[in-house]
Amino acid sequence: MTKVKTADFYKNKSFWLENCQDNLTPRPSLEESKVVDIAIMGAGFTGLWTAYYLIRQNPSLNIVILEKEITGYGASGRNGGWCYPVFSVTPSTLLERYGKSMARELQLAMFDSVTEIGNVIEKENIQCDWTIGGGLKVSLGQQGIPSLENELLTYKKMGIDAHYQLLNKSQLEKRVRIQGAERGIYTKHSAVLNPAKLARQLANVLEGYGVKIYEQTEVQKIKEGTSRKGSRLITQSGSVTANIASVIAGEAYVSQLKEFQRKVIPMYSLITLTEPLTKQQWSEIGWESRESIGSTRYSINYLQRTRDGRILFGGRGQPYRFGSKIKDSFDVHGPTHKTLQQMLKKWFPSLNNIGFTHSWGGPVGITRDWTPNFQFNKHSRIANAWGYVGQGVSTTNLAGRILRDLIYEKESSLTKLPMVQHQSRNWEMEPLRWIGARFVQNGLERVDRKSEKTGFSPTGNTLAERIGLH
Repeated sequence: MTKVKTADFYKNKSFWLENCQDNLTPRPSLEESKVVDIAIMGAGFTGLWTAYYLIRQNPSLNIVILEKEITGYGASGRNGGWCYPVFSVTPSTLLERYGKSMARELQLAMFDSVTEIGNVIEKENIQCDWTIGGGLKVSLGQQGIPSLENELLTYKKMGIDAHYQLLNKSQLEKRVRIQGAERGIYTKHSAVLNPAKLARQLANVLEGYGVKIYEQTEVQKIKEGTSRKGSRLITQSGSVTANIASVIAGEAYVSQLKEFQRKVIPMYSLITLTEPLTKQQWSEIGWESRESIGSTRYSINYLQRTRDGRILFGGRGQPYRFGSKIKDSFDVHGPTHKTLQQMLKKWFPSLNNIGFTHSWGGPVGITRDWTPNFQFNKHSRIANAWGYVGQGVSTTNLAGRILRDLIYEKESSLTKLPMVQHQSRNWEMEPLRWIGARFVQNGLERVDRKSEKTGFSPTGNTLAERIGLH
C-alpha cells in the first residue's frame, strides 16, 4: 500500500514551502470522471498561470487542474526565488538563431513578464515577499569579464542595452561586496520572492474564480481528442475530458510519462540556505536592495537575500540519472550541497563560521536545444509548455499568456515569438543520453575550475562547451 503523504512531508521539500504560511494538507483527489472545458495537468506556475489567463478572459469556463502531489510541489515551490528577465538560451544564441528583430522582441517580452507578474500580485493582493531590487551577473576574477562585455555588446546589437549597466569593481561594491568580484552587469528588471507563496496564493485566487484543483491525483495517460471528442487526462480513479483543450504543464516531470520521456530531461538544481545574518554581518556585505545575483560560471550560481535576512546559494552539480529518473532522494546530494556551502563562504569570507539550516533541490526541464516548447494542436486539443532550464518563474507567466492565445486561436505579438509551436528534436536514446549529459556536466565543471585557476577566460572550443552551447 502506498503511504499517504502529509503536510509535514511537503513542508520539508523546501524552505519556501515550510514558510509559505499556507496549509499544505492536500486538497481532495479526483474520485470520478468529469467533462470540462479545460483540463490542466500540473499545479505549478505553468498550469496556474494558464488557468489564470483563461479564466480571466472567459469567467464562464469550467477549468480543472490535476496535480500529482500538491500545488507548488515541484520547481515552482523549490526554485531560487528569482523572477529574472532571462530566457533559457543566451542572448548571443538568440541573436544568431532568430536575428535582431525577433531576439529583441523576445527579450522585451521577458521584461514584460516580470512587470506582468508584479501587476497580478498587486491586483490579486498576493503576499509573496515580492521585491524589485534588480539583478546582478558578476565576474569572480578577471576571467569572466570578457563574457560580461560580450553580453553587453549583444544587448547593444539587439537595441536593448539601455536596460543594462556594466559596473566596474567600485560600482559593484556599492551594491554588494563579494570576494574577488571584478565587474558585473546590472538590470533593474528583476525581482525576488518566496515562490511557494506565489504558487499557493495564486491557486487560492483561481479557486475564488471557480477553478477546481485536485491534488494527489496522478495523470497516468493522456488521450488525444478528435473533431468529435475532447482530449482526456486519465487517472487511476477517474478521467477528465476537456472539450476545448487539455494542457500538459508538468515541466521536468513530464519526462516520467512514456510519450514525453525524450522530449525533456530532468536536471537537478540544488540550494543551500544560511541561518539569518546579524546586522553586523550584513553591514560588511551590503546587498541592501536584495538584488538577485548570478555569476559567469558555466556551472551556474544563483543567490538571493531572503526577506528574513538569510543567504540562499544555489547551483548545479547533482549528476544526471540514467533513464531520466526522478526520486525524492535525489533532492539532496551531500557532495554538491557541501560544495555550495564552501563556495558561499568563498564569496563572503566574513561568513566563514555561518551555519546552514536548509538544503534542498529538485529537477528542472531541459529540451534538446535548450528552448522551451509552447504548443497547441487544435486537432488533438492538446497544449503543452515545458523546458525552462531553470528560468521558469518569469517564463511560465509568458507561457500562460501564450497558451491562452493559442487555445483561443488568437494571433498576437506573443504567438509570433520563436518558441511558439516550436518542437525541439528528441533527446538521444539511453545510454547515449546518460553518457552525453554526464560528459557535458563534468566537462563544464572542469572548464570552470581551469578558468578560475589560470585567470584566463574559457575558449569555448572544448567539446563540452560546444555540445552545451545554448
